[in-house]
Amino acid sequence: MEVKQKLPQRKTPRAQWIEYNTGIYFVTVCTQNFIHYFGEISNGEIRLTELGNYLVTQIEESNQHHSYIEVLQYVVMPNHFHAIVEVKGTDSMADATGCVPTCEERIEKGIRGNRTLLSIFVGALKSSVTRYAHKKNIIFKWQGRYHDHLIRGVEDCNNISQYIENNILNWNKDCFYK
Repeated sequence: MEVKQKLPQRKTPRAQWIEYNTGIYFVTVCTQNFIHYFGEISNGEIRLTELGNYLVTQIEESNQHHSYIEVLQYVVMPNHFHAIVEVKGTDSMADATGCVPTCEERIEKGIRGNRTLLSIFVGALKSSVTRYAHKKNIIFKWQGRYHDHLIRGVEDCNNISQYIENNILNWNKDCFYK
């Protein structure tokens, strides 16, 4: 008789004290091995590839597919993108009192499993770009996860906004510059 081993659970990098269903987040999503799929930077400007242009379109049209999402600012770089994303919990997720359920409550009720609105949005965006690449026979892969940061106040938001605004100009100093 064969005994099946239980596979180890993948540890989530998400902070347990943040719901990820409302709030403003700084999100960074990278390509696998930091390969330059989206374009190249020259003379302080990015020249986007076909895939980079498609990513821009998907980011700009995010609210059409995810009414609870608003991308406030973004920049597409050769091997990653940054965005300031506002997540507004949806009315359809709210209970009779108008409250959006916590992760634990959603798990108990079976609402969208344990995925958060932010992760649903990022996953859908990554999926859309990947499908487009495959359809166009473009070799492409994302890094497995993404980085997020809950923006905590005006100063934090201003610093991140300035970082995004100057990201292309500071490309050669960027930690993703490879």
